[in-house]
Amino acid sequence: MTRYVFITGGVVSSLGKGLSSAALGALLQARGFKVRLRKLDPYLNVDPGTMSPYQHGEVYVTDDGAETDLDLGHYERFTGVSARKSDNVTTGRIYSTVITRERRGDYLGGTVQVIPHVTDAIKEFVTSDITDEDFVLCEIGGTVGDIEGLPFLEAIRQLRNELGREKTMYVHVTLVPFLGAAGELKTKPTQHSVKELLSVGIQPDLLLCRCEREIAADARRKLALFCNVQESRVIPAEDVETIYQVPITYHEQGFDTEVLNHFGLTEERDREVDLSRWSEIVRSILNPEGEVNIAIVGKYTNLMDAYKSLSEALTHGGIANNVRVNTRWIEAEIFEQEDHIHELENCHGILVPGGFGERGAEGKIQAAQFARRRKVPYFGICFGMQMAVIEAARNLAGIPEANSTEFGPCKEPVVGLLTEWMRGNTVEHRAEDDELGGTMRLGTYPCRVEPGSRIAEIFGGELEISERHRHRYEVNVNYRQRLESAGLQFSGLSPDKRLPEIVELRDHPWYIGVQFHPELKSRPFAPHPIFTSFIKAAVDQARLV
Repeated sequence: MTRYVFITGGVVSSLGKGLSSAALGALLQARGFKVRLRKLDPYLNVDPGTMSPYQHGEVYVTDDGAETDLDLGHYERFTGVSARKSDNVTTGRIYSTVITRERRGDYLGGTVQVIPHVTDAIKEFVTSDITDEDFVLCEIGGTVGDIEGLPFLEAIRQLRNELGREKTMYVHVTLVPFLGAAGELKTKPTQHSVKELLSVGIQPDLLLCRCEREIAADARRKLALFCNVQESRVIPAEDVETIYQVPITYHEQGFDTEVLNHFGLTEERDREVDLSRWSEIVRSILNPEGEVNIAIVGKYTNLMDAYKSLSEALTHGGIANNVRVNTRWIEAEIFEQEDHIHELENCHGILVPGGFGERGAEGKIQAAQFARRRKVPYFGICFGMQMAVIEAARNLAGIPEANSTEFGPCKEPVVGLLTEWMRGNTVEHRAEDDELGGTMRLGTYPCRVEPGSRIAEIFGGELEISERHRHRYEVNVNYRQRLESAGLQFSGLSPDKRLPEIVELRDHPWYIGVQFHPELKSRPFAPHPIFTSFIKAAVDQARLV
């Protein structure tokens, strides 16, 4: 029997609903249950693919090519369950579906309305593509009270009536702030948030209360009384030193126990839970044996959520090498305006991540040049690989006018628009004037690795790997011979050998660029091999400094 847990949020945004959902998923897994996690986003975009990272953080890409909310990254990292297109939906997609059905005449001439047509489409999303999962955890984005979230709240209210209490549970994540002037925690924001939920017909079954410090017993009793929940289901969610402590602290506070109590799973509740792997991850993060400094030269460095998976993958690489990874976020444009290259002097590794557009491109090229000349470990991801190739073309292969057509017409298009590629046995086509949304090379594609290369060594001798992509431009394979003659090896290619996937410098301690996004497949308990190797190279560099 599949049970549904709906996670809502109140008072303010960014309370950590995604992390709470992911942590609960991990705890239920530790108890032997099969879980699936989903995100319902109220914004009108069909997906986040065309949104600026400053608006909504990174775009997380699934194996099957969906551009999704970054919370799906948390779900995958905490549970190891690969997300699918069916695990993230937006208001835009819901309305697009409903309007398409109306145009086809599916509603048989009826007036199309939010209730029942939009809410039915939401319920269909929540309950579809489920096989033998024991629990489906559905996070509703936004904050209770937002006008755009009302159809989603109405849909999950209806699901309680249709599925029954024994198959549904409402968890409300809220804020219990501490006012320094008063010297006390305040429960009123949570009370008002629950009142807002009640106004749409939803009584929360459990409160997850975000707080900076311990919630006293009398405050928990007050919350239970005024919010009409059992006192044992007022769960404190205090700030922690690392997000990977969250499953441990939630278990200690009885979060998973109360969820099982709600569903009457008393036998499973009483089983011992093994969280040793999470304890080991936390130990490694909080008590490392050393540290390294990694410079990340990007263009969205003012918002850490723009590179969330990247940041976590670096932490995973640190876990694998038992070191702390100190990240130094550097805006690429500063290298273009004046001489700031000294900012890279004390770094043990340089990483240039993905991005779009010309802004900061020359700064990223300078960072790649610095790493190449100074023999500092360099890791270029997607756009970062392309800029490394352009740098090598200009300064090693004697192609001074090398550039990317992403920035406009150029004489030497070392990087150009990707117009055709294979997706399984199907040829995908794109044109320059296509719509932007959902038209990139998205999802998992195979890559053939060159025997004897560094990347082959990193993957333990595997000669075919599979990684996730999100890009519209590609290194021009027609320049391969000239670049390889200059020392830049094309060590990974698509199976048809038309699309360069990996490059590396032969005469360098560690210099690798990849067209895919390995950070999307890294997990705390299974760090991605490239990040593990990169951080090891940074450790070796630190010993030399």
